[in-house]
Order: sequence, then C-alpha cells, then structure tokens
Amino acid sequence: MSLAWVSVAALVLAITLSCTTTINVGVLSLALALIVGVGLAGMTPASVLDGFPTDLFVTLLGVTLLFSIAEVNGTLARLTERAVRLCRGHAGALPLMFFVIGFVIATIGAGATPASALLAPPAMAVAARAGVPPLLMAIMAGNGALAGTLSPFAPTGVVAHNNMEQIGLGGYEWQTFTYNALAHTLVGFGGFFLLGGWKLFGRRAARADAADVETVEPMNAKHWLTTLGIVALIASVVGFDAAGFDVNVGMVAVIVATVLVLLRTVDESKAIARMPWGVIVMVTGVTVLIALLRETEGLALITTGIANLSTPTTIEPIVAFGVGLVSVYSSTSGVVLPAFLPMVPDLAMRLGGLDPLPIAWSMNVAASLVDLSSLSTGGALFIAGAAGFADTRKLFNQLLAWGMSMTLVGAVLCYVLFG
Repeated sequence: MSLAWVSVAALVLAITLSCTTTINVGVLSLALALIVGVGLAGMTPASVLDGFPTDLFVTLLGVTLLFSIAEVNGTLARLTERAVRLCRGHAGALPLMFFVIGFVIATIGAGATPASALLAPPAMAVAARAGVPPLLMAIMAGNGALAGTLSPFAPTGVVAHNNMEQIGLGGYEWQTFTYNALAHTLVGFGGFFLLGGWKLFGRRAARADAADVETVEPMNAKHWLTTLGIVALIASVVGFDAAGFDVNVGMVAVIVATVLVLLRTVDESKAIARMPWGVIVMVTGVTVLIALLRETEGLALITTGIANLSTPTTIEPIVAFGVGLVSVYSSTSGVVLPAFLPMVPDLAMRLGGLDPLPIAWSMNVAASLVDLSSLSTGGALFIAGAAGFADTRKLFNQLLAWGMSMTLVGAVLCYVLFG
C-alpha cells in the first residue's frame, strides 16, 4: 500500500475516533503523523514536526487567554447582565436580544462556545419564565453565538483564516465572517418564525427581562481594565488593517493579556486553567497530520475522489453537505476545518480551474451551521441550561433533528450563496 493511502487511512482513523470516542484527536493525529512519517516515510521527527502551526498556536494562546481572563474575573458576566436588562418585559424581543448578545460576545473574541456557555443558563431561564418555547430560544441564542464564530478574533475564526492563508486565500477574513453571519442569521430567524416567534410580540413577559436578577453586579477597576483591553485588541487590529498594516492578532492578544495579568485583574493560574487546552491540542495535532498528508500526496487522493463526484456547478453543495455531516459528530475547529480546507486549491484545479474561494466559504459556513446539534458543545450547553425549566430529553431530540437538518439547509444555502 502506498504512503499516500496509508496517510489517508491515518486521517480517516483520526476522524472516526474523534466522532466515536472521547480521545483527544490532536494527540492521536500527532502520534499517527510521527508513526507514518518516521516509521514508513523515512522522515526525521524534526521534519514531521515542521508541520506544527506555530503562528496559529500563538494566536490561539493569546486570544483564549485574554477571554479566559474576562470570564474568570467576571467581566463577561457583568457585561451580559447589563445587556439583558435592556429588554424590559417584551417576550418577542427576548430571543432577538439573546441573538444579538451572543453575536457580539462571540465576535469580539470569545467565540461561540464561551458565548453559549455564558448565555445558555440565563437564556433558558428567561424563556421558561416568559413562556418562550425552549427550542426557539436555543435556536436564536445559539445561532447568534455561531454567527460570530468566524470573526478574526474568535478561536474558530483564527483556525479558519489561518488555514485559508496557508492555501493562498488570505485577506478574506471579513468576507468569510460576513457570509457565516448571514447564514446563521437566515437560519436563526427562519427558525424563529417557523416556531411561531412572531406570536410572542402580542404579549408581555413580566420580569423575564432581568432573568429574576434584582441587582446587577457592579463594575470595578479590574472589569473596566479588562473591557478596555478587549476594546484595545479590536481597535488595534481593525485600525491597522484599515490602514494597510498586517497586525498579528495573537501577538496583540498576548501583550494585552500579559498587561492585564501584571495589573492584577485576575488570578493568572485560574485564567490559564480555564483556557481550552484540549481544543488547542486538537487543532495543532490535526494540522501536523494534514501537513504529512500533503507531503505524501494523501490530500491529492481525497480531492480526486471528491472531484469525481462533483461538477463545477455542484461542488459547493456537495462539499457543504459532506463537511456538515462530519461536523455534526466532530469538532469544527479542531478536526473539520484543518482537515478539509487544505484540499480546496487542488479540488478547484481538478474541476477546471474554478475559483477556490466559494469552495472554501462553503466549507466554513456548512461546518458551522450544524454546530447547534445536541451532539455538539453548543447544543449540549443549551440543553444543560434548560434543566429544571424544560423537558431536556425532548429538547435533545429537537436539537439533534435541527442539527441534522442543517446539513441539507447548509448545502442549499451554499449553492445559493456560492454556486
């Protein structure tokens, strides 16, 4: 069996185990890359590890540390409380408000999972007290967070944009973000109206606006400093980008986070412990294995298979459906995007020299659209938040059906947007 087939088998094994076990697929991928590269391909360990994405690691380190600080010291919770209280007694406005809050928190750098973790408990409690269907609230709040997940400041966005830059598609960060935000807005509000959300505007919901919180925790110096640090990160990156300067998000985030630690705004050990180390290991480990596939021509085998199933007019919905289906069971940022985005240039070339951007956009959007499934972290957080307020078994089944349906909806949307 050729090295190309062996490396493809290694990737298939890694993805399969990521879907069926709790093993960290990054550790497994790193081990498989070393076994195949050193043991079969005759490479040195150093040459295999040349595929380690150092820039991506630094970016993930800086961004996740900064928002771990904001979470641990209570800054994100206080900002959320103030946003919730802006909506006073209007039942129909509650899901819309949580959509916007989730979108903003995810976009500024927290990402979809921390935003969902922060919003799920108050959102589901508010839904119960206001008479809002739990599925409707989960769809709106969850899709709001996912709408911001491909921000250049969010961890999943960092992974997506880094992979796109590696395949020659850098500089499209905000277009990618916009397409993803548009897709989640369409499906979120589609679910809102499909489930009768418009009927909620005909009545009021007493006390649901404040989630039964009598007082809002005050903002003190450490919270204002953390907020200022987040604003500084966004302003510096956006400002320099608009001025034509290339600023590394990770570098700025590491500097801001270090300043906040030195100013004693947080217990450093708690902030570091709260960082999503499992995801960071997943992303970097899978990237090393993908780099090996590139060396052994394994990626060429996969793209040839996809190309044989596609035509220039059907490639977007086909890759959207396939990527979405894998993402239902596997990590979008840790497995799906690092595994599939590197295939885009070769896939576009094999189909007659197509523009690779629509294919890459289809992968990004489709992988994210299914992430409210009950098998994904986002969906699970809203199910946990509904405990004591709703039938969690029923909500589990509803979100599972919703996530699976998004594989088809994502294929159609990607065909309309990019086909």
